[in-house]
Amino acid sequence: MHILVINGPNLNLLGLREPELYGRATYGDLVALLEAEAERLGVRLEIVQSNHEGELIDAIQGACNRVDGIIINPGAYTHTSIALLDALKAVALPAVEVHLTDPDKREEFRRLSYIRPACIGTIKGRGPQGYLDALHLLAGRLSR
Repeated sequence: MHILVINGPNLNLLGLREPELYGRATYGDLVALLEAEAERLGVRLEIVQSNHEGELIDAIQGACNRVDGIIINPGAYTHTSIALLDALKAVALPAVEVHLTDPDKREEFRRLSYIRPACIGTIKGRGPQGYLDALHLLAGRLSR
């Protein structure tokens, strides 16, 4: 099983960016946590992070016929990017949307997700654990 993990803008700044919201764990810590759990599950991971919408779209399109599913934290593009939604719909791979915080408990503009309609589930507000939850959800779905 091969899963692509896509991280959007500013996630590379984990540990620095608003630690009261996102915690002190770094992006490297998150990647290590995911890789360890994937190894335990026997899942092959590919992890991409970009601050550029087009690169995220390219990663989604490049996943077609190459991976089994996608975990995506689109960051702020969650609330603005119809292009990411369209890319997810086009590749038609099972995807899980992840957010470290709960957007529904933050500013009004963060409550809209353009990405959600293309996903089999959304995990929010669980910090780095949410990525592991997403990995388990997707791996379980794919193993059926």
